[in-house]
Amino acid sequence: MKPVRRVKAITGQPPRIGASFGESPHFGASYTAKEMANWSASSGSADADLLSDLPTLRNRSRDLERNHGIAHGGIQTLLDNIVGTGLRLSSVPDYRALGWTKEQAEEWSRNVESLWRSFADTRECDIAGQLNFHGQTTQVFRSALLNGEALALPLWRPGDGKFSTKLQLIEPDRLSNPYDGPDSEYRRGGIEIDKYGKPVAYWIRNAHPGDVFWLTGSPAGAWTRIPATMRWGRSRVIHSHDKERTGQSRGKPILSAVIPQFKMLDHYQRTELQAAVVNAMIAAFIETPLDSASVTELLGGDINSQQYQDYLSMQGQYVAPLRGAAIIPTLPGQQIKPFLPSRPADAFAPFTEAVIRHIGAGIGLPYELLLKDFSKTNYSSARAALLEAWRFFMGRREWLSRYWCEPVYCLWLEEVINAGLVKAPDFYTNQYAYCRSKWIGPGRGWVDPVKEAQAAQIRMESGISTLERECAEQGTDWEENLEQIAREQNRIKELGVSLGKFVPVQHEAQQQEGFVAA
Repeated sequence: MKPVRRVKAITGQPPRIGASFGESPHFGASYTAKEMANWSASSGSADADLLSDLPTLRNRSRDLERNHGIAHGGIQTLLDNIVGTGLRLSSVPDYRALGWTKEQAEEWSRNVESLWRSFADTRECDIAGQLNFHGQTTQVFRSALLNGEALALPLWRPGDGKFSTKLQLIEPDRLSNPYDGPDSEYRRGGIEIDKYGKPVAYWIRNAHPGDVFWLTGSPAGAWTRIPATMRWGRSRVIHSHDKERTGQSRGKPILSAVIPQFKMLDHYQRTELQAAVVNAMIAAFIETPLDSASVTELLGGDINSQQYQDYLSMQGQYVAPLRGAAIIPTLPGQQIKPFLPSRPADAFAPFTEAVIRHIGAGIGLPYELLLKDFSKTNYSSARAALLEAWRFFMGRREWLSRYWCEPVYCLWLEEVINAGLVKAPDFYTNQYAYCRSKWIGPGRGWVDPVKEAQAAQIRMESGISTLERECAEQGTDWEENLEQIAREQNRIKELGVSLGKFVPVQHEAQQQEGFVAA
């Protein structure tokens, strides 16, 4: 039954001129307009709208990533630009809050970063001993894209290597209500919450529900309740997901909004390809002016006669091999007519491009970057598209840093401080000040190196930017750059080598646009 908008006089003012009973002031809320009459949208909470559909969204997203080239390429492009070769730690403790000098903070940071590399650049961090921290970060972000969330269990394994802190990555499918029970007020999608919505515990299935190597009645088919934190606050579960609505307990795959477009585009492309292949296999038709009755009369008037059967057999076995300058013989009265295929359709390319642009907008990737096709783009358009994409990449990188890298770093830092490898008085009181960090990802790259290098120089000279920020945008550490430059200059002096001064060549296009070589 369609709801009826009831007009109630509250102010005593007459109704609007032209408004009729039951008409909505907002066309988007109308149930009387023909275009809107059958639009019935859900009004559930964040969890009510998502949790029941989440398994299907996850499964379909993973299937698209496995079997659809554009979906797979889009996910890989996001990984390459956001994670790339890894996120590097830059420890920046709040030295003012700790009562330190800037020099003390820098010395402390260098010591911490050196220790962190011995943990993150090796397989010390992985409980399975297979991945380093970069490999785990890549898996975490891929899971966040395809599953909408990533799940990891920080474990404590003393005696297993230099560090006792280990990480176990968990497929989000294993986070579910025990024995697949229904959701309730304080248990949502396998997460126990308090009255404020804060996670209290997580129910983790002992094995993946789709694993074929365990039996339902075995211990692997049971669930384990894991508290969210230890009694002193150390995390026991890292659940990274993006909250789009208040009260949302689980994450949503990035492909959710464009799954129908991806699937229909796949069907359309596959159908066109199959039709084109079939059309390519047919070169021509051989037509005869004789109808069935004329052929029967010509061959004696009996369709069961031997002559008639021989004729049919000859027609079925007749294959004309096509080679260069071939002469194809035909039977009397027959004509060869070329087959002119109509596939692919003229609208195939523009229609496909329009759908892919829609898909790219849905996952935050410009069309040019999604297809790696800049053939129809000029410099200004390409730079605008890349800048827009870079804003999205930086936002996702910041999210990954704060909800994955920083929690792991804090867990590891707690261990090395308690082990006496790093001095940090009153760590639990000033934990945020000690754990404050930045994470440097892969560089943005340059469309035109000369123009953009000059722009970076102008920004630094005018005080708009800093060397640290410009280096971070290119995926490097400014202190390491300066230290390396100093070493190179000292070595040049030691060897007495003169490299000379190179003056950049000024291109004609730059001269026309007013660029002046340094």
